[in-house]
Amino acid sequence: MFAKRDAYHVYLLMEGSLALFVGLIFTVNMVYQATTVGLNPLQLVLVGTTLELVVFVFEVPTGIVADVYSRRLSILIGVLLVGFGFALEGLFPIFGVVLLAQVFWGLGATFTSGASQAWIADEVGEERAGKALLRASQAGMIGGLIAIPLSVALASVSIQLPIVLGGVLTMIMAGVLALIMPENGFRPTPPGERTTWGALSDTLRSGLRLVRGRTMLLIFLGVAAISGLYSEGFDRLWTAHLLEDYRFPTLGDLEPVVWFGVIRAVSIVLSISATEVVRRQVGTSHQGRIAHALIGLTVLTVVGILAFALAESFALALIAYWLVSVARTVTEPLVAAWTNLHAESSVRATIFSLTNQVNAIGQIAGGPGVGYIGKVRSLRAALVVSGLMLSPAVLLFARGLRESRDVPVVPATAAAPAAD
Repeated sequence: MFAKRDAYHVYLLMEGSLALFVGLIFTVNMVYQATTVGLNPLQLVLVGTTLELVVFVFEVPTGIVADVYSRRLSILIGVLLVGFGFALEGLFPIFGVVLLAQVFWGLGATFTSGASQAWIADEVGEERAGKALLRASQAGMIGGLIAIPLSVALASVSIQLPIVLGGVLTMIMAGVLALIMPENGFRPTPPGERTTWGALSDTLRSGLRLVRGRTMLLIFLGVAAISGLYSEGFDRLWTAHLLEDYRFPTLGDLEPVVWFGVIRAVSIVLSISATEVVRRQVGTSHQGRIAHALIGLTVLTVVGILAFALAESFALALIAYWLVSVARTVTEPLVAAWTNLHAESSVRATIFSLTNQVNAIGQIAGGPGVGYIGKVRSLRAALVVSGLMLSPAVLLFARGLRESRDVPVVPATAAAPAAD
């Protein structure tokens, strides 16, 4: 008989372990889809679009389990489904099966989305939950870094091995959590406070009412839409571009998949370093600095994507990719910080929910078109289109810089993070 463990330590174990297992998969997953499964550019993007659609459609229904029945149960179901989806994808390199795997993965992700954060807050209290979230983030980064060399080593034996193993270990983790995960603080959410389709519709309508006539919030909404439009194509096609359009330098007798482990590891290290530099030099409370930084980062991202698409040598393509990866990583928290300065605490959650919905819709709408261009023209052409699709964001940030000079920052008392 297994005794339930302390929730704080269970949470760290869960987040660190899942980051390790998923890292085993993600390090080689796109290589697997492009090579072993043999997906063309359109199919690669449709895999991502399927995932986004599943998440978008089931986010609300699966949230009812966590709100009404049990956070713990929702997490266990989600982890099990995610693991099954990955294992299924790795076992059967067939396009239709890969699409089906995205359904299981996306459905599982919606069961865990928000449930794990709510569970730890219920169990240890909001004050200690903040420490747990920070420590879990660090555990996740460590797990992700450890996963890279392990995944590469396994992929050198068989590229399917780290994907299947990662999926199986994730399912086993669901079983372990079932034995050790406590749930003592859960209280069912009252009917009027539950997330439902009606609530989602209300969020959309109320969010649109909030941003109407508020130029800065409309700018953030536009940036979210543009980010969704360009990102799905780039995220799904960059691996295929490197594989198809370049000759990889040899690393002894090692397979090219080793390079993707190196690329992922360097991206993580550079992004962590760049985020710390920006945190110290830019901060998150000075609108002018944030705006100038975002304009520069967006220009770097556009130029980087174009350079990545058109580079004649592998080395230049690699440098361009790292530039894009770092710029995108740093951009996200800065956009969130600037949005916080223009969204009162009472409506902040609504604003962020609305921007997330708009971003998801942008990914669903923009991805297939870019994938089709990649199929009928070339991967280079598709990536160039992705980069150009992001370019209007530069103009929006520039407009935001002008507008922010005339718009007062939300008072500190109202700008404090919402406790939800």
